[in-house]
Amino acid sequence: MRLGKIVFDPIYGFVELTETEYKIIHSPYYQRLRWIKQLGFSNYIFPGAEHNRFAHAIGVMHMADQFIRAIGKDVPDEKLFNGNATDEATLFHRSIRISALLHDIGTFPFSHTCEGAYIKHGDSSFKAADRGKPLPNNHEHLGAFILKNTDFDRGITRILKEAGIDVQEISHFIKGDNKSILGNMILHSEVDCDRMDYLMRDAYYTGLKYGQIDREFILHHLTTFDTGDGRQGLAIKENALHTVEDFLIARFGWYSQVVRNSGGAKFDIIAEVITKYFLEKKMMHQFQDLLSMVETNPDAFFGFNDFYFMNLLHQSYMNGEVKNPKIREMMKMLLFRESPIEVQLPLFEHRLLNINEDGQHQREMVIKRINEFVAQLEDCLKAHGDGTEWILHDIPDSDILFSRPIASIVRKRSSDNLLQERDPVKIMDRQGKVSLLVDKENSIMKILSNVTNFIPVLYMNPKAHALLLEKGLLKA
Repeated sequence: MRLGKIVFDPIYGFVELTETEYKIIHSPYYQRLRWIKQLGFSNYIFPGAEHNRFAHAIGVMHMADQFIRAIGKDVPDEKLFNGNATDEATLFHRSIRISALLHDIGTFPFSHTCEGAYIKHGDSSFKAADRGKPLPNNHEHLGAFILKNTDFDRGITRILKEAGIDVQEISHFIKGDNKSILGNMILHSEVDCDRMDYLMRDAYYTGLKYGQIDREFILHHLTTFDTGDGRQGLAIKENALHTVEDFLIARFGWYSQVVRNSGGAKFDIIAEVITKYFLEKKMMHQFQDLLSMVETNPDAFFGFNDFYFMNLLHQSYMNGEVKNPKIREMMKMLLFRESPIEVQLPLFEHRLLNINEDGQHQREMVIKRINEFVAQLEDCLKAHGDGTEWILHDIPDSDILFSRPIASIVRKRSSDNLLQERDPVKIMDRQGKVSLLVDKENSIMKILSNVTNFIPVLYMNPKAHALLLEKGLLKA
């Protein structure tokens, strides 16, 4: 017998919701996620990629519940769905589910695409005395603000308080710094409920096969262990070691072929440039405007979604408000899916680099040569162009990893006990001994973790391409 509300998910089938989760989903803050695509402008390359953050977050909640049940930390449904049950185990089960459900509540339009511009714009939103310390303009801090500053009807804070859920506890779970190591690992690790959902969901909607991981086999082999101070951590039994490696390899392929796919990334990069222009010209909600709407006008904040950006883009293009010819051309390209030219050069080849001193030196040398070459191109355009030519080059801030290598884990550890580190996968052998996956002699990740995928790209408009060909800086 079902005790809660249900939604039907194409990945998992029927997903049951508690009363509190049902209220959260029907708040304007969560309903906003229906209108934010999970993969930004990837649908320009994969037409089926129209899925949204709304369904993803429900999927992450379901996967978090599956993790809890797999390790025996669940409570009977009669308690989980009974709001009067407030024992520690029940609150833990509920809190993990709710944290998973709310982990993307602060998502920006087109997910990380517009967020990058807000971060780079960096107009601090905590200048007033009552705003506290300055914080980055990212989705984590916007989400945390929603959690803590909506204590009114239909507000997330009010819903959680009325359910007896500690808002601060949820915030720490979402940030991954809760006192519960086990909870942090379920929500934030190299094999967590978030990654497990988006790999399967994105594969389903793009039509690619990277997400066909053996979810049930991994879940069956989840277990817990004492991290050394009485707190529990999450481990995977050694029988599933290579299944976990399949998962990490699938994620590496997904990032390389979907998120960083140069065919789709160009539209995300253009959208970020346009967003930053809109922010600088005060044509778009500033970050402090978003905070004000969160606190005082949830119905208005609901409108901060993909449609807000696309409508702003279309209206600004149609009414001629934007006079900058470069930005105007980018707007046209983004609206009507007109591609800039991707220049294929040896300098911009995608390459695997070692994560060691030699590999880092090689990366730095390649980046230096890229920046020098792009500066040469820009100088040529400035000297011989008419001001309408433009170049966009992207060097990712971080490269794609299979898994963090042991040296990096040791260097960036937060304590002397590596088993308490949140992110690395832990493997339990048949004798019950726990070690890091990347430190296992029979793990291919011990080798692959020392490799990254470096993917720089160079785009330009046709006029820039023609001029640079004419001047001999590019070859046909």
